[in-house]
Amino acid sequence: MFSLWIPVSSLLVAMALWSSSFIALKMAFVHYDPMVVIFGRMFVAAVCFMFFLKAVMRFEYRSGDWRLLLLMVASEPCLYFLFEAHALQNTSATQAGMITALAPLLVAMGALIFLAERLHKMAWVGFAVAVIGAVWLSMAGDVSESAPNPLLGNFLEFCAMVCATCYTLCLKHLSTRYSTWFLTAMQAFCGTIFFAPFLFLPSTQLPTQVVPEGIWPIVYLGTLINIGAYGLYNFGVSRINAGQASAFINLIPVFTLGLAFWLLGERLNGQQLIASLFVLGGVLLSQWQPGKSKKDKVASFA
Repeated sequence: MFSLWIPVSSLLVAMALWSSSFIALKMAFVHYDPMVVIFGRMFVAAVCFMFFLKAVMRFEYRSGDWRLLLLMVASEPCLYFLFEAHALQNTSATQAGMITALAPLLVAMGALIFLAERLHKMAWVGFAVAVIGAVWLSMAGDVSESAPNPLLGNFLEFCAMVCATCYTLCLKHLSTRYSTWFLTAMQAFCGTIFFAPFLFLPSTQLPTQVVPEGIWPIVYLGTLINIGAYGLYNFGVSRINAGQASAFINLIPVFTLGLAFWLLGERLNGQQLIASLFVLGGVLLSQWQPGKSKKDKVASFA
């Protein structure tokens, strides 16, 4: 039981940190171009890993793994951060956090398709309820300074969750042969290389001055999120079932809602609050397994 609480605690801390990343991104985007922010966080993480490169470069490569490794880093951080950066330019941190509640359901569906893991009919009902809630949340969004186009922003955040699903499935398979920190470091280095060319696009506004209010969020994202949150999440996924690990993502909307209200002053309107309950209720419904005793549930979790 003690060994179970180690990955569980890691996942809880990872979710709390990830929730704060939405806030940090919104704060950084006020001062710097999104591509500058994303590259900056990747670069900061890569520089930190350089000091521990010898320790993390331990793995058991198997022929053909390059395909899964490439798919993993292409899904996240590359495509994931592209979608999320543009999502947070169009929607609020609170709404984006709510959309992340769909991730566990997407992972469950991915496991059904690629791992032949069957889903209980209640999971399908929960998925339908959550999707209805997510669509309602997006349609009911008020246009504001922090959310100029919530429908587009929430759709892009959903695309980011699809990428996160692919990443989680690849990660679970690779974590049997590769260390947690090697996979996390690989994300940082590949992300730095991938986003570097975006700095030279005509649409990217390069910084002309150093603004501490924009720099600190980037440093925070590169260290506590790219290294801390991802490292802890990768560790948790390597120790317990991928579907169960992804269920912890349900906590992100709750954490994000509180942080966005406290730090950014963001609020949901009445319809969005009800829609958010649909999202969270659908996710909880999908996790309910009828007919299992408490003893069976503990055994399956272990």
